[in-house]
Amino acid sequence: MSSKEELLKRLSDGVVDMEEDDVAEAAKEYLDAGYPAFDGIMEGLVDGMNRASELYEAEEYFVTDVLLCSDAMYAGLDILRPYLPETSNEEKVTGVIGVVEGDTHDIGKNLVKIMLETAGFWMIDLGRDVPLDKFVETVQEENADFICLSTLMTTTMGGMETVIKLLDEAGLRKKVKVMIGGGPISQKYADRIGADGYSQNAVEAVKLAKRLLNIA
Repeated sequence: MSSKEELLKRLSDGVVDMEEDDVAEAAKEYLDAGYPAFDGIMEGLVDGMNRASELYEAEEYFVTDVLLCSDAMYAGLDILRPYLPETSNEEKVTGVIGVVEGDTHDIGKNLVKIMLETAGFWMIDLGRDVPLDKFVETVQEENADFICLSTLMTTTMGGMETVIKLLDEAGLRKKVKVMIGGGPISQKYADRIGADGYSQNAVEAVKLAKRLLNIA
């Protein structure tokens, strides 16, 4: 029988290598061995997707490669996710996530959403190219606890600052945490526009959300 570490590596490598069938087989073996589904997702599938994202940023992978990697990740998710501990919606912290207006790149946003849902957050996905006032409207309608704003384009970064200003004007800023991320984003930029935090990848996004919302 393979060790937990060997199966996690196989899950991660399978995502990077775009091997859907092998990822599915590894996920089944992982569960049959009695290992926790959460670790399989976080330390296996998501680790692989983060590696694929780094290859994309280094221009070693193309968008089509990343999409095939995400297909492999979903093949494993479909098997592992049903074995996560149940959490009722009433107990979940609510987040709103989307790519700001003018940008249609959503691979990173989708990965962060999956990670946050896996960690037990209730996520409302507004998609990509989201009108800035839509974030504020959704926070108000859903009584959300936090927002995740994403962009891969320098030309749309300013939309993040606008959302924060709109939240302030609506009297919502003090009750909602704002997290930002994406290729051109940095902690320095987050500090400048008054965001509550910045994460450089999906794993860090979960840690940041838990820290900002005081969740163990």
